[in-house]
Amino acid sequence: MIMKKYAADLHIHTCLSPCSDNDMTPANILNMAKLAGLDMVGITDHNSAENIKAFLEAAHDYDILVIPGMEVNTREEVHVLCYFQDMDGIMEWQEVIYKHLPPIKNNKDIFGDQLVVDFMGGVIREEERFLLSAVDLSFDEIVKQVTNLGGICIPSHIDRPHNSLIYNLGLIPEDAGICAVEISKNTLYEEVIKEIPVLKEFTVIQSSDAHSLGEILDRRTYFLLEDLTFKEFTLALKRIKGRKVILEI
Repeated sequence: MIMKKYAADLHIHTCLSPCSDNDMTPANILNMAKLAGLDMVGITDHNSAENIKAFLEAAHDYDILVIPGMEVNTREEVHVLCYFQDMDGIMEWQEVIYKHLPPIKNNKDIFGDQLVVDFMGGVIREEERFLLSAVDLSFDEIVKQVTNLGGICIPSHIDRPHNSLIYNLGLIPEDAGICAVEISKNTLYEEVIKEIPVLKEFTVIQSSDAHSLGEILDRRTYFLLEDLTFKEFTLALKRIKGRKVILEI
């Protein structure tokens, strides 16, 4: 068995997220990821997966694994990254989220556009639901439902003083059902561990949380895998069979 290191940025927003630039389209993001030397990207718009199909189609022209994802804002205002193997999983999860998303219409003059695009970046429509709202599901409920659907959850930017599991709930519950956490791109692992020692018990990734092309992260988070697949990705997060995550900052 030969293992190889694959560089990843697992927290990237597209032009669907109202706080993102409108040029965060499939080709632009994948080209930037290629320039950054990334092998794997997570597409994680707020409370929606409407642009995942376009990215999976566009990825056929790149040697980059696109992981279908979503950044959910829980009832407690905790942001959590939810990843799935394929379109079926992520779209089933989107149905759950949309049922629990408040019926508020986006005010694009205040919050920005929410663009659904095709693989070439052409605008198909604008999503009318306001995607930044908290959904009526708790953190625990989200982790359990994602796990039951075959996905995996990673609490977002856990070191931040807002919208993070540690700061909003005060702790990581012992029965949280997570194996990994994300730290912000502008922090150092050693400093976070000193401040939050419990993170030593978890796999730690560092992602960009990119809302513009220039924010996409260079190679810092590596996955040691046998193959570049979603299954191997999950094994690394769980530290199974020699797969693991390596931070090089």
